[in-house]
Amino acid sequence: MSDRQQSELTGDLDPTRFARVPEVYEHAFQTYGNRPAFTALGHTISYGDLQRHTDAFCQFLMAQTELQPGDRIALQLPNILQFPVAALGAMKAGLVLVNTNPLYTAREMAHQFKDSGVKAIVILANFCDKLEQVLPETDIRIVIVTELGDMLPGLRRLAINLGVRYVKKLVPAYRLPSAIAWRTVVAPGRTSAPVASRDSGTDTAIILYTGGTTGVAKGAMLTHANLLSNMMQLRAVSKDVIKDGCDTIIGPLPLYHTYAFMFHCLTMIIAGNHTVLVPNPRDIDGLIALMRKVKANGFVGINTLYLALCRHKDIGKVDFSDMRFAGAGGMALTVNVAQEWTRITGCEVFEGYGLTECSPVVTVNRPGQVKLGTVGPAVPDTHLQVVDDAGRVGGTGDKGELWVRGPQVMKGYWQNPQATAEAITPEGWFKTGDYATIDADGYVRIVDRKKDMVIVSGFNVFPSEVEEVVNAHLGVFECAVIGVPSDRTGEAVKLFIVARDPALDASAVEAYCRENLTAYKVPREIVFVKDLPKSNVGKILRRELREQEMAHRQAASAR
Repeated sequence: MSDRQQSELTGDLDPTRFARVPEVYEHAFQTYGNRPAFTALGHTISYGDLQRHTDAFCQFLMAQTELQPGDRIALQLPNILQFPVAALGAMKAGLVLVNTNPLYTAREMAHQFKDSGVKAIVILANFCDKLEQVLPETDIRIVIVTELGDMLPGLRRLAINLGVRYVKKLVPAYRLPSAIAWRTVVAPGRTSAPVASRDSGTDTAIILYTGGTTGVAKGAMLTHANLLSNMMQLRAVSKDVIKDGCDTIIGPLPLYHTYAFMFHCLTMIIAGNHTVLVPNPRDIDGLIALMRKVKANGFVGINTLYLALCRHKDIGKVDFSDMRFAGAGGMALTVNVAQEWTRITGCEVFEGYGLTECSPVVTVNRPGQVKLGTVGPAVPDTHLQVVDDAGRVGGTGDKGELWVRGPQVMKGYWQNPQATAEAITPEGWFKTGDYATIDADGYVRIVDRKKDMVIVSGFNVFPSEVEEVVNAHLGVFECAVIGVPSDRTGEAVKLFIVARDPALDASAVEAYCRENLTAYKVPREIVFVKDLPKSNVGKILRRELREQEMAHRQAASAR
């Protein structure tokens, strides 16, 4: 695709109208103060409430801690009201966010915290036992602990917090004697004087961890300009179906994930819209009940979630008459699921494509111009090309690795110049690692992945990480991981093991993996083999395992 000489983002869509992310919120506070901003667990805070809470948190960070501008702070929270309050308060204080998956194991937390050098963390009490294990290995000196209902009023807060801790027993015992309780910092009804945003001294706003196209997780540095540009790009392609200052959007995707963060914590904020957060999207019964109660104008999900909703017995009881927008990303949206959703709801799904390194949105199908099976054309000010293995730029319909250039492309990988140089060319092209084609109208079709990454329910699983964990088991000689098709999660992890201990069985391996890996990384199929296919230099050939798996499945379906 040819470069455009002039920006497509002008007027109120010009990202340069704001210098830093907190300015977007200040605009929203002044414009939409009485409008609802976020709802979670049945409680709603307005934009005015959000301002007061974030100012209180910002004041605490600046006046009562030794944190300096540019220091990193981790957020390990589910979709609760504390997330947007902590995120904005930290950015106003000049800190750099490090969003952390709440489902991480202690090992995964330790890697991310040590690599990013975080000095503070806001964490849900449910995960504090894991933090206790790794805290001595990190530079974290400030621990702020919150409980699920801490932003709720009175009796409801007590009921939820006591129920989670003592009835459901979801808070394992932990000991963090220097931890600070969230409610001593920010509490419903607490007032604070307005706080001016403090410059961080760095253009980096957030560090989000991703494996990129291969290997151990790396921190993608997204600048304020990256985020503001992508916010305006996403806003430009959604304005026809999302109205400012009046729409309600249901948000089941986790805010620590780059797409949900961009959509709900930025794009919907500048629009002055209302996000209803879903703390547990795996509770489909609860999500259906919420959708019956809230007449939403929009919904953002992934293929597996759309499928589960479409197949739910009560989906016909939901009133979709006000819904104009349904967004999909994170994993491929199947044509059948998209068609079924549209048939049930009367609202088409706008599938897009993105990567953490691109803030994340790269392409989106436009309202009224959806091409099922594609991820749409590039968002404004974004240039795409496909490049073959010989480095030649392809033309219309040619298959090659998709390269992206635009204002949303990351600054680079945190403290990893080699990986940055491998991912971004001197001309600013980011190599996605995905094979794609681009048709004459600019619509992109993702046809394959260049590397071995497995996508489980929209989450990236890197075989080398799972293999490293499994190979540490004393009963394992060697192993290999591939992705296999799954009706429920799109793909699932399949593990092949050459055992050292003949008594080793699949249940023991699965239990070991659950201790050391997030649930979506745990193998769903475990097979013991005598040997693994290897190259003449001894490299395990995952490609051959995938080919063998495909042949086996084809033979099974033919029987």
